[in-house]
Amino acid sequence: MLEEMTLAQFLIAIAVAAAISMGTFAHADRHGSAHATAWGIGAFLAAGIVVPIYFGRYWLRKRRPRDE
Repeated sequence: MLEEMTLAQFLIAIAVAAAISMGTFAHADRHGSAHATAWGIGAFLAAGIVVPIYFGRYWLRKRRPRDE
């Protein structure tokens, strides 16, 4: 599959992966994640797995009642 990609297709794929990674990192950093960099790197390397896990965890933690 990789050998069938043109240079332009490869660069577009890298740009999309980088945008997803930066968006995940920015969201994690803004919301106080202690591992924002790890989430960003994970999103770049395996976006289809890491991004749903990150936002699922974020959504579940946001819905959990806070202990006061």
